[in-house]
Amino acid sequence: MPTHRFNEIQTMRLLPSLLMAAFALSAQSHALAQDWPTKPVRILVGSAPGGGTDAMARAVADRLGPLLKQPVVVENRPGVSNTLAADVTAKSTDGHTMVMGVSTAHAIAPHMLKLAYDNNKDLVPVVFVGAVPNVLVVNNALPVDSVADLVKMAKSKPGQLNYATSGSGSTQHIAAEMFKDQTGVFITHIPYRGSGPALVDLVGGQVHLSFDTMPSVIGQVKAGRLKALAVASAKRNPQLPNVPTMAEAGVKGVEMSAWYGIYMPSSTPKAVQDRVYAEVTKVLAMPETQTRLGAIGADLTPMTQAQFAAFHTSENKRYAELIARKNIKMD
Repeated sequence: MPTHRFNEIQTMRLLPSLLMAAFALSAQSHALAQDWPTKPVRILVGSAPGGGTDAMARAVADRLGPLLKQPVVVENRPGVSNTLAADVTAKSTDGHTMVMGVSTAHAIAPHMLKLAYDNNKDLVPVVFVGAVPNVLVVNNALPVDSVADLVKMAKSKPGQLNYATSGSGSTQHIAAEMFKDQTGVFITHIPYRGSGPALVDLVGGQVHLSFDTMPSVIGQVKAGRLKALAVASAKRNPQLPNVPTMAEAGVKGVEMSAWYGIYMPSSTPKAVQDRVYAEVTKVLAMPETQTRLGAIGADLTPMTQAQFAAFHTSENKRYAELIARKNIKMD
C-alpha cells in the first residue's frame, strides 16, 4: 500500500479520537470556568484608598460578587508607582487574584523602573474598564483663577510652587512634566503613596497644585475645596462643563488620561479569563455602574479582550517614546 494512502487511513482512524479529545477538553474548560471561583476573589489596587484606581476597583467589585457567587474584596497595595499590586498579582498562584491595572503601572512605569516581573509576559490584559482625564487643580488659597495666572505666578517664583502626585511615574507626574515642558515653568514635584494622601495635603495647603485624575478630584472640586483650572483632554468633560481644556486655556500639547483595566496572571486558564471578561462586561453595562463611574468623569468605551491587548501594546510604545523624547526621570 502506498505510504500516503496508509497515512490517510491512519488519520481517518484517529480523527474520531482527536475530535472526542478536543470536545472533552472544551467541556473540561467550560466546567472549569463555571466552577470558578471556589473562594473569595481579590482585586488588588496599586494605590491608597480614595484615588481613581480604587474608585474603579470598588465600582466593579461591588457588583461582581453576586455574579460570581463569591465575595470580591478590594485590597490596596500602594507603592512603587502602582506596580506593587501588579507584582503581587503576577506572582500569585492562588487562581483568585487580579489587579485593577492603571496606565501608570502598565504603560509608564515599565519604561522608568526596573520591575521584578515582566509587564508583557507575566500578566495578561483581561478586560478594559475605562479612562478618565487628568485635571489641573489648585489649592483654594492660591491666588490664581486660570492657567495663565498659574503660569505667570510660577515664572515669578521659580521652584517655589510644588505639585502633588500619587507617585513618581504616575500620569500626574507625566502630565506635570509635559506642562513644564510646554510652559517653561519650574515647579517642584512632591510624590505621595497614592492620590488620597496627596489630596489631603493639597486641600490642606501643604502643596499648591496637582494634575490628578478626575475620579480623585471631582468630589473636592464640586464641594468647592479645590479649584479646577483645566482638563488635560481633547474636549471638555461633562462633569466639569465650565472648565476649559488645556488647549483652550492656552497650553497645547498637554493631553493626559488615565486608563484602567483588569489584569490577571498569565497562567490563568483562558476559560477563566473569558468568565471574568464576560461578568465584568455585564457589570460595566449596568445602569448603576455607568451612573456611578459617569459621575466621576469616566469614559466606559468597551473593548474586546484582543482589543485591550493591542491597546496595552500601543500605549506602552506611546509612553516609551514620550518618556525618552522628554527625558522624564523618576524623582
